[in-house]
Amino acid sequence: MASRRIAQTSVNWAALAERVPANQKANFGAFKTKSDAYLRSVLANPENPPQINWAHYKQLIPVAGMVDTFQKQYEALKVPYPVDNVTPQVEAEIKETKSEIESFKKGSQARIAQYQQSIDHLKQMLPYDQMTMEDYRDSFPEQALDPINRPTFWPHDAEEQRDNKDRAHAEH
Repeated sequence: MASRRIAQTSVNWAALAERVPANQKANFGAFKTKSDAYLRSVLANPENPPQINWAHYKQLIPVAGMVDTFQKQYEALKVPYPVDNVTPQVEAEIKETKSEIESFKKGSQARIAQYQQSIDHLKQMLPYDQMTMEDYRDSFPEQALDPINRPTFWPHDAEEQRDNKDRAHAEH
């Protein structure tokens, strides 16, 4: 038999309902209804079976030892309560999920620091509307036009350049 009596549900239904997606609300409502019905049926029965007045039956039944045999069998009867094998698995999954969350937070903090450095760098630069082409070349050397070292042809996009392999295949 269960070691303790469940007086009420230990599920925080309001907090759980907040996490249920909108398309699953009907299924959640049906599940809560079934759970409440099960809890009501459990609470409708007494915690312990009714006590039997064995002395009364010994007086009524003339067969010697029959009531004693029934009493021994009744008291020896133990209804097996299922063993909880799932809780350790759930706790292991919770622990694993928490470690994943912590590693994600650490990675996010690293990305935030990197992005903050980029923002600080951009804030220290001249505003784009005040930059000259030389200032832009100094700030972004990989993106700036360099007609001496990397000449390009108008309109200066990748498709129109001489070394574009896609265009070379299309002309042949």
